[in-house]
Amino acid sequence: MTHQVNEDIRDREVRVISATGEQLGIMSARDALELAQRQDLDLVKISPKAVPPVCKIMDYGRFRFEQAKKEKEIRKNQHIVEIKEVRMSPSIDSGDFNVKLRNAKKFLAEGNRVKVAVRFRGREMAHTEIGADLLERFAEQCGDVANLDKKPNLEGRHMIMFLSPKTAKDLAAAAKKAAAEAKEAEQVNQ
Repeated sequence: MTHQVNEDIRDREVRVISATGEQLGIMSARDALELAQRQDLDLVKISPKAVPPVCKIMDYGRFRFEQAKKEKEIRKNQHIVEIKEVRMSPSIDSGDFNVKLRNAKKFLAEGNRVKVAVRFRGREMAHTEIGADLLERFAEQCGDVANLDKKPNLEGRHMIMFLSPKTAKDLAAAAKKAAAEAKEAEQVNQ
């Protein structure tokens, strides 16, 4: 967001706030600019839509530096979720299946969504239920770290489903449920 500064402010009257945050009242833009220059600071219009517009006396260079620093900090802490894809065929062997499963769990642990796709070729299209069973088994084995976002769905020659990582809240609820079931099983065995 760009601000109008010093001579760029063309309004007849402005509401002025001092560098300490104190309200100085409504005055002409020229008087406010003189006041700011006497303090070796800038007059910055911070709320142009207000009537009259609100201007603050501040060090604009320092203000811009702090804004850029805040934005950089926000961007640094932000994690961009990517969609990773795992492709399989209906005739996948258990070893390859386990490798794909391990990769999907790694992607989920990194906080990314996973698109799991089964590609049917030729006569395999007659047996799409094999692909559906494969995807359901995959989702079941990822169940401890993932939620099923989109159930297996046939789109052309591909059957696709989406998995997303479980949140900390989901993991805590699952742990609590598992502990309650273990306690209940223990009581039944006694």
